[in-house]
Amino acid sequence: MPVFTAHTVETAPAAARRAIEGVRGRFGWLPSAVALIADSPQLLTGFLAASAGFEQTDLAPLEREVVILTVSTSHECHFCVALHTGKLTQLGASAELITALRAGTALPEPRLEALRRLTVAVLDHRGAVPDDELDDFLTAGYQPRHALDVVLGVGAYTMSTFANRLTRAPLDPPLAAHAWTTAA
Repeated sequence: MPVFTAHTVETAPAAARRAIEGVRGRFGWLPSAVALIADSPQLLTGFLAASAGFEQTDLAPLEREVVILTVSTSHECHFCVALHTGKLTQLGASAELITALRAGTALPEPRLEALRRLTVAVLDHRGAVPDDELDDFLTAGYQPRHALDVVLGVGAYTMSTFANRLTRAPLDPPLAAHAWTTAA
């Protein structure tokens, strides 16, 4: 028996309804992950606010997706990996880049690889990134503020990936083409 309820606009707590309507309007359908976390309007609105803040950083859309996919694969969130693979595809990312991100391996573009490595370092060191790893990031052309933007992305998508795993969010049919499983 499922522990979490997949809500609709009609069944969600009143404080979550506006957020659900906004997500449904943006996607054209209600992702199961959102329907499931709607039981906690604070988590739903907190994630959406953090995600919106991350979208407003100076990182380019492709760079933001590198951070998100790195967090998603690290946390083994099949839902986020599938959703953000679709976003990378929409952005015109190369198949080589997408494959490397999904595998958690070095990226073909040095600047994006520096971003991926910093994201991994933030995760692995819980923010206490060694000086040489931060220096490598800055040498790739990023600014100190971008390192803080990575922290925002890690925070936002840690909320999402942990909630998706806790609720066991199923993969929605529109995401099936981008299904992902962890490496054995």
